[in-house]
Amino acid sequence: MNSSVHTVFNLTRVVAILLVLASSTAFAQTPQERIHGMSHSVMPFDMSKTIHIFKMTESGGVQRIIAKDPSEKDQVELIQRHLKHEAKSFQRGDYSDPAKLHGDEMPGLKELKTGAADIKVSYADLSAGAEIRFQTTDIHLVTAIHRWFGAQLSEHGADAKAE
Repeated sequence: MNSSVHTVFNLTRVVAILLVLASSTAFAQTPQERIHGMSHSVMPFDMSKTIHIFKMTESGGVQRIIAKDPSEKDQVELIQRHLKHEAKSFQRGDYSDPAKLHGDEMPGLKELKTGAADIKVSYADLSAGAEIRFQTTDIHLVTAIHRWFGAQLSEHGADAKAE
């Protein structure tokens, strides 16, 4: 193969590789799309029919999941069952479900696992869903809760809001 043919061949390979990389980047999922797509592996309810609400407080925070249509009793029951289970797990320092969805390196997660004994986690039914309250007197754990809430707000996108 002469050098000009070889150069054209190599240039064509480089262009092809760049096109593949560009197209894969263009079709890469946003964090919100990834979370929405994977949510069924962790949450039994239909994420598109719910809203996640995160309220940061001086002693921790409140996480609520509410059905967008409170008359959909099946969604409300699934939310309540899920959050009741999660509250029990969180009290034991088991944050494996959020880690499955958001990754083990999620902000605040490591601190919440190791500091679980110093965080009071409580559950309550709401008419359209449920809530989990996180309370602690340890400022480092309050910060971890706030960082964890912030990461969820960011990754859930339109399915979440701060209060």
